[in-house]
Amino acid sequence: MKKAFYLVFFLILSVIEAGEAFPYPRTIILATTTSLQDSGLLEVLIPAFQEETGYLVKAIAVGSGQALAMGCRGEADVLFVHSPEEERAFMGKGYGVRRWEVMENFFYLFGPPDDPASVKKTPSMAGAFLRIAQKGALFLSRGDRSGTHAMERAIWKRAGIIPDGAKWYHETGLGMGQTLLIADEKGAYTLADSSTYTVLKKRLNIKILHEGKGEYRNVYSVIEVNPAFFKKMNAKGAGLFYQFLQSGKARKLIERFGIDKYGAPLFYVR
Repeated sequence: MKKAFYLVFFLILSVIEAGEAFPYPRTIILATTTSLQDSGLLEVLIPAFQEETGYLVKAIAVGSGQALAMGCRGEADVLFVHSPEEERAFMGKGYGVRRWEVMENFFYLFGPPDDPASVKKTPSMAGAFLRIAQKGALFLSRGDRSGTHAMERAIWKRAGIIPDGAKWYHETGLGMGQTLLIADEKGAYTLADSSTYTVLKKRLNIKILHEGKGEYRNVYSVIEVNPAFFKKMNAKGAGLFYQFLQSGKARKLIERFGIDKYGAPLFYVR
């Protein structure tokens, strides 16, 4: 009986000591984008972070707008997103502690090889969008409040076009990879990031038809959500993930990602 008592006592004591040694939960929630999931980069960064820190990462891939909304509701500890204007608004309201621009790729306009709207001939991306509207050529939008969707809406605005409700304008409500595959199936135009396209290139017939002269940079940033607004935030884990993405180790992983398989990096460190 005494042996059983002491066994229970030491088990309880070990749990208490472990709690003192690790006062924070060892899991963090990362709200991020579908392009980082579709490209495969998360499959490289997350295991490296987990191995280095002992923290587990639960990644939820949605549009950047949805990820930022999760941060506003305290449903994520850290964000890895690509919608700069919305990010600045998020920080301005005090929802973020720190924001760091980690890396970038590019937004390109994709479409069928025969280019029915003749967008290749236009000097600007806005001009290409205007040509699509004038020709009534099918355009697929993600329509999901993602960073890509935000950039697409900005280009329509520059073109002086309100596409909502037009017969040629359809919203998929899906991630980048799925939207590219549907655009390919339907022979439609769409705006997408260069990394997701590179990963899916062998499965697609649609081509890069307009690069926007390299001016449409797609910047990804990490943001620590402010724990002052919410009681159950893992501030320590979020801070470690933020610092990891700033580290030389993470930068090297990002710089090398894609070279072996595709012959060039998929992302460029800022």
